[in-house]
Amino acid sequence: MSSRRYGEIKHVPVNPALRDYLLRSATPLDPVLESLIDRTAELGDPSVMLVPAEQAALLTMLTRLVGAGTAVDVGTFTGCSALAMARGLRPGGRVISCDITDKWLHIAREHWDRAGAMDRIDFRLGPADETLRALPDETSVDIAFLDADKEGYETYYRRLVPLLRTGGLLVVDNVFFNGYVLAPELAPEGIERTSAAALRSFNALLAADERMDTVMLPISDGLTIARKR
Repeated sequence: MSSRRYGEIKHVPVNPALRDYLLRSATPLDPVLESLIDRTAELGDPSVMLVPAEQAALLTMLTRLVGAGTAVDVGTFTGCSALAMARGLRPGGRVISCDITDKWLHIAREHWDRAGAMDRIDFRLGPADETLRALPDETSVDIAFLDADKEGYETYYRRLVPLLRTGGLLVVDNVFFNGYVLAPELAPEGIERTSAAALRSFNALLAADERMDTVMLPISDGLTIARKR
């Protein structure tokens, strides 16, 4: 049996029951993060943009593991990913969180405040490319999370990599895009099809970048973790 075939056998699709077991078998989320997840769910359709609980927990762990003092969060939404990374910062650290809209910022700030994290999260309103371009050249980023418009991933990536320190991490969400990265032409016409095509191109770019060590994981809608060499 080839190692590739063995890997296929070992892969277990995560249905709702198994995911519930997964969550129950991990350290429970703190009450503020649970509240934020519940509050975001009340938004209806936009709530699909929220990072899942297990991904938030992973962001906190990765932030702690690299001893992060500076984190970048591209795509704030209701503030879950920013809060997750803020939980893992070393003393005096900060998360620079940017979004093109502040529509849901009141939800984010309510929970950042309840978590005692307001002084650790620096929200920047505006296009992420402009926010990243405006960061000082001497900025040293320990971890960055990319979860915004998929067509912009490549641009944001090219801005972020020079800012990442050696050993710094880039975490990228939605790299499967509901499986459409395998065949973008099968995605619904419009933004979904262009997003799927952009992600397929981005995934190939990142995998081929010799500056990075990259692993793609089947977490939620696909999650890539890349370490700068």
